[in-house]
Amino acid sequence: MPVSNAAYHHPTPLGTRFEAMSLPAMFERTTRETPDAPFLHFLGRTYTYRHIFELANAFALGLVEMGIKKGDRVGLFLPNVPIYAAAYYGAMIAGAVVVNFSPLYSVEELSWQVEDSGTRVLVTLDVPELYKTAKKVLDGSALETLVVGSLAEMLPWAKGMALKLLKRSQIADVAYGGEGQPIRRWTDLQGDWWWTWYLEGRVFPLPEVTPQDLALLQYTGGTTGRPKGAMLGHDQLSINAQQVAAINPFGDVRNEVFMGALPFFHVFANTALLNHAMVTGASIAMVPRFETAQVLATIQRYRCTGFPGVPTMFQAMLDHPDLAKTDLSSLKVCISGGAPMPGPVHEKFEAVTGVRLVEGYGLTESAGVVSVNPYEGTRKRGTIGQLVPGTEVILLDKEHPENLAPAGEPGELAVCGPQVMRGYWNRPETDAETFVERDGKRYLRTGDVARIDDDGFLEIVDRIKDMIAVGGFKVFPSVVEDVILEHPAVKEALVIGVPEEYRGEVPRAYVTLNEPDGASPEELRDWLNAKIGKHERVDLVVIRDSLPKTIIGKLDRKTLRAEVL
Repeated sequence: MPVSNAAYHHPTPLGTRFEAMSLPAMFERTTRETPDAPFLHFLGRTYTYRHIFELANAFALGLVEMGIKKGDRVGLFLPNVPIYAAAYYGAMIAGAVVVNFSPLYSVEELSWQVEDSGTRVLVTLDVPELYKTAKKVLDGSALETLVVGSLAEMLPWAKGMALKLLKRSQIADVAYGGEGQPIRRWTDLQGDWWWTWYLEGRVFPLPEVTPQDLALLQYTGGTTGRPKGAMLGHDQLSINAQQVAAINPFGDVRNEVFMGALPFFHVFANTALLNHAMVTGASIAMVPRFETAQVLATIQRYRCTGFPGVPTMFQAMLDHPDLAKTDLSSLKVCISGGAPMPGPVHEKFEAVTGVRLVEGYGLTESAGVVSVNPYEGTRKRGTIGQLVPGTEVILLDKEHPENLAPAGEPGELAVCGPQVMRGYWNRPETDAETFVERDGKRYLRTGDVARIDDDGFLEIVDRIKDMIAVGGFKVFPSVVEDVILEHPAVKEALVIGVPEEYRGEVPRAYVTLNEPDGASPEELRDWLNAKIGKHERVDLVVIRDSLPKTIIGKLDRKTLRAEVL
């Protein structure tokens, strides 16, 4: 729906159009403008734009010399470490397509996605858990080469030596080989490129990379069946990074320091952290994985100004004893995405920290970001904010998506914009159910049910596939979850439908508590059912020590269903 300029609260006009560029071209431009500016801070060591650009180009040359051609797939099986950025951009400089893999994957999960994507080279780390998994995949799949980086070599000198000398058990015994062998050292692929680059310029036979080229295969978790690889081009990734940069009202973005706790292998972090920083010349204070004490210390040490995260990260900060003694005065805004932000957590975080927390929304298929609440001024809690510039949405009828939803009614959110993916890898048959054409435009069906108010703020009601069919009624689990989270004893909640002979399904709530004996299941059930509609009432409230979460910390209904049904 159209939004008037008076109602649009981001600093860049909604109708703004952005230049499509390849990520290597954008990286080269930023490095040329600010070569000695910090790009990555990692556990006490700082990497400049020039340094990561050199490593990336050296890796690109190494790939070309190994026989990697334009369009070949290069996988990253890495936590948040500096060579992630060098390998990510280096593979793209070589014309390859990056495939992100979670470092938490099992051998089976990694093998399947390696085979499905046709990954030829996989970059990992000499951490025993990662290397063992990657080595088994190398031995049992079509993967050709494993490139292994040294964690110790990425750390400050003293920390690196301590790891090598005192913690040898934390370093994998890697069976390295020479040129032409299947396991290579990261440093072996670097060569003397950087020296030649300084003296002679770029003289290597690297392919031309255009904005229209495929850049990334990002596998979606999916609600059923095997994950699918979303095909994202250089244009979609570069424009989405510019869209995110365009909603920053704080002036020169090069002065920003982003807290890098989100895992880089996830599309949210790829756009909101890595590409966002690279496009603007900002820096990232990164940690290998989310550990609350380390995150708090990193924010204070590097004077972080922005923190994109997921709700469970902000809850973990509230729960940690170090929060009270941590200086968060440098933070201008925290951005929550990946999952709905519980109202009580939102309110408490802002009250305790004094930092503005805004909610946003995006999908793998949209390169990361679709909408965000404004960082300053007007925002609406409980919504996912307003669209980032250059984006359009419509609401489709939930039962008949070929039609628009009735005026004023919620409907399936469909997104049109330059950041929307090309389609799913090797699955052209899914296009008909993934996209809808209207007025000559191609809209991505998100599967999320939303409302849009008169000011263009969007509210996600639920996911279509999560809706519970109770007799002839549709129940949105998130509506029930929002109510039970109002109980002071409840910390987290998930509601799913369980089979019932008479009504087909009935809602059931699974919760964790703030205190072990904060409430009984019966007390919570009766309290909840008195506050919701008859068709929404749960048969049971089940108290658990924990609820399943995805790799980025999002509460996971799919896994819960698998556990209990």
